[in-house]
Amino acid sequence: MTARSRVLVIAATDSSGGAGLTRDVATLRELGMEARCAVTAVTVQTDGELRAVHHLPPELVRAQIRAALEADDIGAIKIGMLGREATVQAVIEALPPRERIEIVLDPVLRSSSGGALLDQPGQRLLREQLLPRVSLLTPNIPEAAALLGEAAGTNEGALAEQALRLQRLGARAVLLKGGHATGERVSDILVADGELVTQLCGPRLRAQRRGTGCSLASAIAAELARGQTLLAACSAGQRHVRAALERSDAAAGQSDK
Repeated sequence: MTARSRVLVIAATDSSGGAGLTRDVATLRELGMEARCAVTAVTVQTDGELRAVHHLPPELVRAQIRAALEADDIGAIKIGMLGREATVQAVIEALPPRERIEIVLDPVLRSSSGGALLDQPGQRLLREQLLPRVSLLTPNIPEAAALLGEAAGTNEGALAEQALRLQRLGARAVLLKGGHATGERVSDILVADGELVTQLCGPRLRAQRRGTGCSLASAIAAELARGQTLLAACSAGQRHVRAALERSDAAAGQSDK
């Protein structure tokens, strides 16, 4: 695939700046990639609370995506918070084929504080019609369980099975993020074409940071836009997020002294 210089981000704003479009654009800028944006909703959030959501009209979401795609410089699309069924439908209608542009979907279902960020009809439509349109799905453990309608996996074997079942719903590949598991290491499980590709492992860090899912999906999209393979893009995205967490971990350690 020919390398392109921009990533189209389809997501919501976050007034706290910790996640959503703000985090996506910051991540892309850190990686030397520019962003085009389609806003799906405006959220009122602090670091600890979701207070309100204003959904943009679906026709406006659809028009933003189509306008952004008129440029010939978009190498990948990153999808974040969609919010409701009508928005999911608008995105489905406006997306190009994944064979033309790589599409990374971070299935944002709830905020870190627990507020719902995608209604149940939207989750069903995402599962049935959007997943078959994307190149890569990047759920965390609770999101994977919710999309499958079952309890969260409690070990790496069970999580790998859930990743495989999710991939069979139509996404070309699934990267199931293991940050919500327990233990001294974190293991992200990558599956594609009905098989386990690899486990991307690293030590668990003390640092907690909102928006890591946004950062990871955006970083992977940036690498795919550059023409990297799926495995190389996922590995590079994980390294980027880990480096950011290590900086936060080091800063926290300094403040404890």
